[in-house]
Amino acid sequence: MKKLRLVQQIVDEGVVAVLRGETPDEVVEMAEQAIEGGIKVIEVTMTVPFALQAIEKLAKKYSSETQDPSKYAIIGVGTVLDPETARVAILSGSEFVVGPSLNPETVKLCNRYRIPVMPGVMTIEEIQRALELGVDVVKLFPGNLYSPAMIKAIKGPPPQANIMPTGGVSLSNLGEWIKAGAVAVGIGSDLTTEAVKTGDYSLVAKKAAQYIEAYRVAKQ
Repeated sequence: MKKLRLVQQIVDEGVVAVLRGETPDEVVEMAEQAIEGGIKVIEVTMTVPFALQAIEKLAKKYSSETQDPSKYAIIGVGTVLDPETARVAILSGSEFVVGPSLNPETVKLCNRYRIPVMPGVMTIEEIQRALELGVDVVKLFPGNLYSPAMIKAIKGPPPQANIMPTGGVSLSNLGEWIKAGAVAVGIGSDLTTEAVKTGDYSLVAKKAAQYIEAYRVAKQ
């Protein structure tokens, strides 16, 4: 039941912060600011050096099992290429797994441990394969290669597919993606670029709040 609950929570929250950085501490700071701004689903990519350290620290602080609502967040791992990486990330506290592509063995491992997995897809064939493997949400990646109209086109043959565009989602087009049928969106560099450039990480919280407000308006 925990897997189903997590999938529903991710969809209900609607915005996933996809975080990359130079160090685990930098990514932890980004995550804390994003959570402060209202984004409660955090994806730490495995491209971060010592990413598992960041995941473990965040999972301990923001476990979805906590009784303190102010410290609630769902911490997951991204850029997972294989089942070995997925397993060590799960052991470090990841509550969901995201990949840039569809790796069947990674999906099977996540299903074995009842962990939500969101593989990257680009074609109807990949989406069908993901559904056959038991995937609940697919990541349309890279999203900047498509327009929101792509979701309507995709959902013609498999209307049951739950699609989360990632890459190229911005404040200006988030509403279009949601209204087109996206169940959630992944936000990457737009959330953190200004903060990294200036060294003021409170800007992440401000941008996160703007994304949450844009999502709220789009869902009305």
